[in-house]
Amino acid sequence: MFDKLRQLEERYAELHRRLSDPQVIGQTSEYARTAKAAAELSEVVEKFGDYKGVLQRLSEARHIVAEDVDREMRELAQAEVDDLAAQQNRLEEELRALLLPRDPNDDRNVFVEIRAGAGGDEAANFGADLARMYTKYAERQKWKVEVMDSHPTGVGGFKEIILFIQGKGAWSRLKFERGVHRVQRVPATESSGRIHTSTVTVAVLPEADDVDIKVEEKDIRVDVYRSSGPGGQGVNTTDSAVRLTHIPTGLVVTCQDERSQIKNRAKALRVLKARLLERAQEEQAAAIAADRRSQVGTGERSERIRTYNFPQGRVSDHRIGLTLHKLPAVIEGDLDEVIDALTAWDQGRKLAETTA
Repeated sequence: MFDKLRQLEERYAELHRRLSDPQVIGQTSEYARTAKAAAELSEVVEKFGDYKGVLQRLSEARHIVAEDVDREMRELAQAEVDDLAAQQNRLEEELRALLLPRDPNDDRNVFVEIRAGAGGDEAANFGADLARMYTKYAERQKWKVEVMDSHPTGVGGFKEIILFIQGKGAWSRLKFERGVHRVQRVPATESSGRIHTSTVTVAVLPEADDVDIKVEEKDIRVDVYRSSGPGGQGVNTTDSAVRLTHIPTGLVVTCQDERSQIKNRAKALRVLKARLLERAQEEQAAAIAADRRSQVGTGERSERIRTYNFPQGRVSDHRIGLTLHKLPAVIEGDLDEVIDALTAWDQGRKLAETTA
């Protein structure tokens, strides 16, 4: 771990040297990329600096304990050793977490799709409550929220509502909200006071980048042949028609409209790129749809990640066994305690996997 940290420290120093280079400063895009890379390393490098400082002070305190000094001095030094050793352990855990592979989507904007599951109007009403909860949370984070689509019911709920939440770290904070949310409460329309159990499914999807299509020359087979068609000067006299075959996918494009082989090749390449783009977007859409299905399950009451129990005023996240008796605050968007616990749980799992 420490070899990796030293490498990152050296990389951080190099990036800062580049940020002072007039050639880099003069290139806006290069300067922005360099500044972004430095910013991404700043937290772990600063934490490593803190860690090295603690090790230095710990060594000095242990040296005092080992020396032939008066008892009071030794006791003070031992107390400092104990405190610094605890700091060392804490910083090592934090550094291990910072070295975990970073989710490439963490800084992306997200779509939050909320759909009523089992429970009829009460499920739809709770869907509206969740939409408001996430909107309130986004406002606390200074994020922007836009309603992309909604299907309201006649009683104030939503059969479905899709929010677009835009802000740094939106995915990293909201990705754990995916799944089935269960609510237990007495509906406003329930005259007998009976508690109902309903569910709402939540899917959280990162905003997709435009799919870039880059066609490598080595991936294309070019065949030329004589154009066919109505007679006229140049027809069937030169090998101007072009057939491009994209070897990885098997897609084939032909073009013979131009008399110039170069022009036909350029046209065919544009068509090939368009088809590859369409294919990539379809595959991306299929992957997103599969991810959405895996997130929300069937919406049955038993498939839940979290329960909101209104009579008891509690919120329970079943993945980590966390129960908070602060339901009114959570519904008002106070989600940080839940999300922080889930983030720590996720990091713990990843750390266990890397050390297994």
